[in-house]
Amino acid sequence: MSNNRSGAFLGGLLVGTAIGTLTGILLAPRAGRETRQFLKKSADALPELAEDLSSSVQLQADRLSESALRNWDGTLVRLRESIAAGLEASQQEQQMLETVDFRRSPDIEPPVHDNLR
Repeated sequence: MSNNRSGAFLGGLLVGTAIGTLTGILLAPRAGRETRQFLKKSADALPELAEDLSSSVQLQADRLSESALRNWDGTLVRLRESIAAGLEASQQEQQMLETVDFRRSPDIEPPVHDNLR
């Protein structure tokens, strides 16, 4: 379904581009010879323009990739630190619970661990 819509969009884009180009040529304030020379110069400049555009896009993609890697590295470091802090807090809590004498304090009930049954 979306492939059909994409094809219709691209077809409409091409038709619109062709109509716009023809309208521009017909309504141009230059003579036909000048317009053809202008179009030839523009067509000759297209490969260079495409190369510049390609280089620019590649540079932006490289920057984005480097930025994403830096962000990922920072996120990974914070995640490791958080996991380590959580494990340490869990171990401290476990040690604290093990050192409490539950027999002397009737108010405190020992924790129930499924793996100790």
